[in-house]
Amino acid sequence: MHTWLIPAIVTVAAVLIAWLAYRSKLAAAQEIIERDRAEATAIRASAQEQLEADRRELRLAAKEEALKLREQVEAEIKGQRDELEKAKRRLEEREDRIERMTTELDNRAKNLRNREKEIENQEQRVQELLDEQDRELQRVSGMTRQEAREMLLAQVEEEIEQDANQIVRQAVAKAQEEGDRKANEIIAWAIQRCAVDHTAESTVSVVPLPSDDMKGRIIGREGRNIRAFEQATGVDLIVDDTPEAVVLSGFDPVRREIARISLTTLISDGRIHPGRIEETVARAREEIEEKMKAAGEQATFETGVSGLHPEMVRLLGKLHFRTSYGQNVLKHSIEVAHLAGAMAGECGARVAIARRAGLLHDIGKAVDYERDGSHALIGMEIARSRQEPEAVVHAIAAHHEEIPMESVEAFLVQAADAISAARPGARRETLESYLKRLEGLETIARSFQGVDKCYAIQAGRELRVMVKPERVDDVTAHRLAKQMAERIQSEMEYPGQIRVTVIRETRAIEYAQ
Repeated sequence: MHTWLIPAIVTVAAVLIAWLAYRSKLAAAQEIIERDRAEATAIRASAQEQLEADRRELRLAAKEEALKLREQVEAEIKGQRDELEKAKRRLEEREDRIERMTTELDNRAKNLRNREKEIENQEQRVQELLDEQDRELQRVSGMTRQEAREMLLAQVEEEIEQDANQIVRQAVAKAQEEGDRKANEIIAWAIQRCAVDHTAESTVSVVPLPSDDMKGRIIGREGRNIRAFEQATGVDLIVDDTPEAVVLSGFDPVRREIARISLTTLISDGRIHPGRIEETVARAREEIEEKMKAAGEQATFETGVSGLHPEMVRLLGKLHFRTSYGQNVLKHSIEVAHLAGAMAGECGARVAIARRAGLLHDIGKAVDYERDGSHALIGMEIARSRQEPEAVVHAIAAHHEEIPMESVEAFLVQAADAISAARPGARRETLESYLKRLEGLETIARSFQGVDKCYAIQAGRELRVMVKPERVDDVTAHRLAKQMAERIQSEMEYPGQIRVTVIRETRAIEYAQ
């Protein structure tokens, strides 16, 4: 065999093998394509069937929803028709009632017109009878109708005035008794409703804080510090939204001052716990006791009053922390002592008694938070228990006329108290308002008929009115006093109370020849 045939045969074999491989691959690919086409056709057919099924379901659902909506709309329309029918029936019934009422009213109107005609006829007959009686009475009495009416009215007016005066006297007496009985209830009710608002300036103290973080330390864990503080001092500690400050509230000024000093010390020290609170409050209480003793001794030194019981000196010092209408009660007492002593020296009374009673006249205000009763009667009990002279005890009790005044010194202490309390500037009152008050009192008094003279005395605490006896009787004098008091109360503003005294004096003078 020729050598060149071998490569040719190999080449032909390779080509043949490649062609066979190509045909095999082509057949496999053709088979895959056919299989894929069959699967695609099956998928397309399945999708078409699913789409048709979904369309059928949607059509059925749409038909069902349309049926439901139709039934619902028909039910609503039926309900509305029923409501309209009911409303129509109600309107028809109401129209029937209105028509019946209209007919009934027409009948009543006719009856009323007939009745009015009958009444007019009767009134005319009655008037004719009255005219005839008047003519007969005038003929018999010899007086005209107007003259008889005037005489009758005059008699009735006189009787009514007498009855009214009697009723006024009885009403005034009953009102005084009723007022005494209800005074305590009214005052207690007023304090419960208004005490916090109207006495805020004299019953609270504000303690500044270095920062708001201190409020949490003052309150303590679960509030134990604030409870311990309030229990130890007897004062309410108010922690609110006020920045860098807390408020101490209480009616007892001494306790409030002890609480203020204690809290200030605790804040500066920084150690705040129940044990420390008790120690600090005890030291503050001792400090306040020393201050009260020093203030009381200073007051006795300034007024020249000696020989007082140590407890009386302590109570005087306690008045240093008490105010009345913004006036310090201890300074007021010292001023009253000087005034009473000066007036006693001028009129020849006992200067030492007047000065001593003036200094002690408000001693009851030191403990009036702890006892029942007025401060004058409380002061009387305290002075009597400390062996003060009976003249001093009497002046203390009588300076507000709760018992009758029986000595010159008692009158002087009362006058000095009024001057000190009501003078311009003593109780936050300017000179202009003070003069306007005096002028207003006298102007109101002069506006009444029958007033002869009027005077505002005791620094505006009393209005004394002199009336003309020939124009004002005793009953009218009581009525004038009441009316003046009501006018003053409604038209003027003033501290405390104003006493209105109407004086009617009748003098009978004869001469023996």
